[in-house]
Amino acid sequence: MFTLRFDMRAPSWGAPAVALYGAVPEMCAWAEDHGGLAAVFCEHHGSEDGYLPSPFLLASAVAARTRRMALSLILIFPFYDPVRLAEDMAVLDIISAGRASYILALGYRPEEFEHFGVALRERGRIADEKLALLRPLLAGETVNRDGRRITVTPRPHTAGGPGLTWGGGSVAAARRAGRYGLGLLANANVPGMAEAYEAACREHGHEPGPTLLPDRDHPSVVFVADDVDQAWSELGEHLLHDVKTYAEWNPGNETSAGFSHVSTVAELREASASHVIISVPEAISRVRAGQILNLAPLCGGLPPEVAWPYLKRVGDVVLPEALSERKTPL
Repeated sequence: MFTLRFDMRAPSWGAPAVALYGAVPEMCAWAEDHGGLAAVFCEHHGSEDGYLPSPFLLASAVAARTRRMALSLILIFPFYDPVRLAEDMAVLDIISAGRASYILALGYRPEEFEHFGVALRERGRIADEKLALLRPLLAGETVNRDGRRITVTPRPHTAGGPGLTWGGGSVAAARRAGRYGLGLLANANVPGMAEAYEAACREHGHEPGPTLLPDRDHPSVVFVADDVDQAWSELGEHLLHDVKTYAEWNPGNETSAGFSHVSTVAELREASASHVIISVPEAISRVRAGQILNLAPLCGGLPPEVAWPYLKRVGDVVLPEALSERKTPL
C-alpha cells in the first residue's frame, strides 16, 4: 500500500508548474485503483520554487477525480480566517463525501508570517483563538462573537465536521494537541512528546487520539526502481533540491523527519534515510512487512513523464506481487 505526497515544488530547471499541477489529479485517479490509500497536500508560501500555497484548490481537483482515496491537507493555521476556513472545509467535505481531513500546524518560517502580516511570536495565541471559533462552526453551531452572529452553511457532510489533528515537532505541540483533544500527527519524535500528549489529554478530560511520531530516519520520500543506480542518476538532483530547501528552512534541526543536511546527490544517497530509492524486491519486502510506501512522485519538480513509470511500478508490479498468496511447495 502507498500514499502520495504533493508539495508542488517547481524549481526553474524542473518541469513547468502547469504540467505538474495537471498531473496530480491524473496520478491520484490512477493510484486509488492500484493501492493508493491517501493523497497528502502540503502548504508553504512565498517559496522561490513555488511551493503549494493553496492545498484546498488542489485537493478539490483531486476529490472531483476520485471516489475512495483519503485526502489529507496540512494547513498553517494562523494564516486562516476561521470563518472562511470553516466554509472551505465544509464545501470540500461535501465534494469529497467526507474523505478530507486536516493537520493543523503553527508554521515556522518568518518570511511567511511577514507575508501575511501575522506576528510570529503570537502564533500560539492566535491559533488558540481561531480554533475556539473554528470547531463549533464545523459542528453546525451558531456562534456569537464580538457582536457578530456566525453560522456556516452548508453544513459539512461529516457529522461534527471533518477530522482535525494537530501537527508539529515539539513537546509544546504535543501539549497543545492534548489540550485541544486532537490527534497528534507530528513531523518528529522528540523525547517526551508522547508522554506530554497523553498527560495533556488526561488533564483536559480527553481520550488520547491517534498519534504519529516519526523518527529522523523515517522514509518520507520513496521511489521504486528496476535499476537503482540509473534512478539516482535520473532523480538525484530533484531529490537533493527537496532535501536542501527543507534544510535551509530548518537550520540546526536534527530531529524533524523529511530532510537531511547534505550538499550533494552522493551524500544524499549515502547518508539519507528520508529520501530513498529502493529496488522492486526491497519494496515488495517492505510491503509484506506491513510498511506503507510514502511516495512523492513529483518531488523537486520531477517531470511527470519521468515520474509516471516509478509510480506505476509500485501499483502494477510491487503491490500485486507483495499481496499475492505465496505458493506452498509440494
